[in-house]
Amino acid sequence: MNFLLHTAPDILARLLLVCMFPLSAYDKIVHWREAMAQEETEPLPFPEALMVVAIAIEALTPLCIVFGWHDRLAAFILAGFCVVTAILFHPFWKYPHFWRDAGDGRQHFWDFFKNLCLAGGLGLLVISAGPVGLGAVVTHPLSNAPYSAPPSP
Repeated sequence: MNFLLHTAPDILARLLLVCMFPLSAYDKIVHWREAMAQEETEPLPFPEALMVVAIAIEALTPLCIVFGWHDRLAAFILAGFCVVTAILFHPFWKYPHFWRDAGDGRQHFWDFFKNLCLAGGLGLLVISAGPVGLGAVVTHPLSNAPYSAPPSP
Protein backbone atom coordinates (compact mmCIF):
# COMPACT_ATOMS: atom_id res chain seq x y z
CA MET A 1 0.00 0.00 0.00
CA ASN A 2 2.88 2.35 0.77
CA PHE A 3 4.15 1.85 -2.79
CA LEU A 4 0.80 2.92 -4.29
CA LEU A 5 0.45 5.96 -2.04
CA HIS A 6 4.02 7.15 -1.85
CA THR A 7 6.35 5.75 -4.49
CA ALA A 8 4.16 5.10 -7.54
CA PRO A 9 2.91 8.71 -7.96
CA ASP A 10 6.49 9.99 -7.77
CA ILE A 11 7.73 7.46 -10.33
CA LEU A 12 4.81 8.23 -12.65
CA ALA A 13 5.43 11.99 -12.42
CA ARG A 14 9.13 11.51 -13.13
CA LEU A 15 8.35 9.20 -16.03
CA LEU A 16 5.96 11.71 -17.55
CA LEU A 17 8.52 14.50 -17.12
CA VAL A 18 11.29 12.67 -19.00
CA CYS A 19 9.55 10.18 -21.31
CA MET A 20 10.27 12.15 -24.48
CA PHE A 21 14.05 12.16 -24.02
CA PRO A 22 14.78 8.46 -24.68
CA LEU A 23 12.50 8.69 -27.73
CA SER A 24 14.49 11.69 -28.92
CA ALA A 25 17.75 9.77 -28.42
CA TYR A 26 16.36 6.87 -30.41
CA ASP A 27 15.20 9.24 -33.15
CA LYS A 28 18.69 10.76 -33.38
CA ILE A 29 20.18 7.28 -33.81
CA VAL A 30 17.65 6.12 -36.39
CA HIS A 31 17.68 9.41 -38.31
CA TRP A 32 21.36 10.24 -37.84
CA ARG A 33 21.75 12.24 -41.07
CA GLU A 34 18.73 14.44 -40.38
CA ALA A 35 19.87 15.01 -36.79
CA MET A 36 23.36 15.94 -37.99
CA ALA A 37 21.87 18.33 -40.56
CA GLN A 38 19.99 20.11 -37.77
CA GLU A 39 23.06 20.20 -35.53
CA GLU A 40 25.19 21.61 -38.34
CA THR A 41 22.89 24.64 -38.63
CA GLU A 42 24.97 26.11 -35.80
CA PRO A 43 28.76 26.45 -35.98
CA LEU A 44 29.59 23.95 -33.25
CA PRO A 45 32.91 22.13 -32.98
CA PHE A 46 32.94 18.33 -33.32
CA PRO A 47 29.28 17.89 -34.31
CA GLU A 48 29.46 14.08 -34.36
CA ALA A 49 30.92 13.94 -30.85
CA LEU A 50 28.32 16.41 -29.61
CA MET A 51 25.57 14.29 -31.13
CA VAL A 52 26.86 11.21 -29.29
CA VAL A 53 26.94 13.23 -26.04
CA ALA A 54 23.37 14.43 -26.68
CA ILE A 55 22.21 10.86 -27.28
CA ALA A 56 23.91 9.69 -24.09
CA ILE A 57 22.33 12.50 -22.05
CA GLU A 58 18.88 11.87 -23.49
CA ALA A 59 19.14 8.11 -23.00
CA LEU A 60 20.80 7.87 -19.58
CA THR A 61 19.65 10.81 -17.46
CA PRO A 62 15.93 9.89 -17.70
CA LEU A 63 16.74 6.41 -16.38
CA CYS A 64 18.59 7.94 -13.45
CA ILE A 65 15.68 10.31 -12.77
CA VAL A 66 12.99 7.63 -12.93
CA PHE A 67 14.89 5.08 -10.84
CA GLY A 68 16.26 7.64 -8.37
CA TRP A 69 19.94 6.91 -8.93
CA HIS A 70 21.84 10.22 -8.74
CA ASP A 71 18.55 11.77 -9.80
CA ARG A 72 19.43 15.33 -8.74
CA LEU A 73 22.63 15.30 -10.75
CA ALA A 74 20.82 13.76 -13.73
CA ALA A 75 18.03 16.35 -13.49
CA PHE A 76 20.62 19.14 -13.31
CA ILE A 77 22.43 17.85 -16.41
CA LEU A 78 19.18 17.35 -18.33
CA ALA A 79 17.91 20.81 -17.33
CA GLY A 80 21.15 22.35 -18.61
CA PHE A 81 20.80 20.34 -21.80
CA CYS A 82 17.28 21.73 -22.28
CA VAL A 83 18.45 25.32 -21.82
CA VAL A 84 21.42 24.91 -24.16
CA THR A 85 19.34 23.27 -26.90
CA ALA A 86 16.68 25.97 -26.52
CA ILE A 87 19.23 28.72 -27.08
CA LEU A 88 21.23 26.99 -29.82
CA PHE A 89 18.51 25.32 -31.85
CA HIS A 90 15.35 27.36 -31.27
CA PRO A 91 16.39 31.02 -31.69
CA PHE A 92 12.91 32.36 -32.40
CA TRP A 93 14.23 35.93 -32.12
CA LYS A 94 16.10 35.48 -35.42
CA TYR A 95 12.81 35.32 -37.33
CA PRO A 96 11.18 38.66 -38.04
CA HIS A 97 7.51 38.70 -37.09
CA PHE A 98 7.83 35.23 -35.53
CA TRP A 99 4.54 35.64 -33.70
CA ARG A 100 2.39 36.65 -36.67
CA ASP A 101 3.61 34.15 -39.24
CA ALA A 102 2.79 30.45 -39.11
CA GLY A 103 6.33 29.67 -40.25
CA ASP A 104 9.50 28.42 -38.58
CA GLY A 105 9.81 31.34 -36.17
CA ARG A 106 6.57 30.57 -34.40
CA GLN A 107 7.47 26.87 -34.05
CA HIS A 108 10.88 27.84 -32.65
CA PHE A 109 9.14 30.16 -30.17
CA TRP A 110 7.07 27.30 -28.75
CA ASP A 111 9.97 24.82 -28.81
CA PHE A 112 12.19 27.35 -27.01
CA PHE A 113 9.70 27.81 -24.19
CA LYS A 114 8.87 24.09 -24.04
CA ASN A 115 12.55 23.45 -23.37
CA LEU A 116 12.65 26.15 -20.69
CA CYS A 117 9.55 24.68 -19.03
CA LEU A 118 11.17 21.25 -19.01
CA ALA A 119 14.27 22.81 -17.45
CA GLY A 120 12.05 24.32 -14.76
CA GLY A 121 10.40 21.00 -13.96
CA LEU A 122 13.78 19.30 -13.84
CA GLY A 123 15.05 22.12 -11.63
CA LEU A 124 12.30 21.31 -9.15
CA LEU A 125 13.69 17.77 -8.95
CA VAL A 126 17.13 19.22 -8.22
CA ILE A 127 15.95 21.38 -5.31
CA SER A 128 13.03 19.33 -3.95
CA ALA A 129 13.13 17.30 -0.77
CA GLY A 130 11.80 14.19 -2.48
CA PRO A 131 8.44 12.54 -2.94
CA VAL A 132 5.64 13.59 -0.62
CA GLY A 133 3.10 10.86 -1.32
CA LEU A 134 -0.63 11.08 -1.82
CA GLY A 135 -1.34 11.37 1.90
CA ALA A 136 0.53 14.67 2.11
CA VAL A 137 -1.24 15.93 -1.01
CA VAL A 138 -4.63 15.12 0.52
CA THR A 139 -3.64 16.69 3.86
CA HIS A 140 -2.24 19.86 2.25
CA PRO A 141 -3.91 20.00 -1.18
CA LEU A 142 -2.88 23.53 -2.09
CA SER A 143 0.87 23.47 -1.47
CA ASN A 144 3.67 21.44 0.03
CA ALA A 145 6.45 23.93 -0.61
CA PRO A 146 8.52 24.65 2.50
CA TYR A 147 7.99 28.39 2.12
CA SER A 148 4.20 27.88 2.34
CA ALA A 149 4.29 26.36 5.82
CA PRO A 150 2.95 28.45 8.67
CA PRO A 151 5.62 30.05 10.84
CA SER A 152 6.88 28.06 13.81
CA PRO A 153 5.80 29.25 17.29
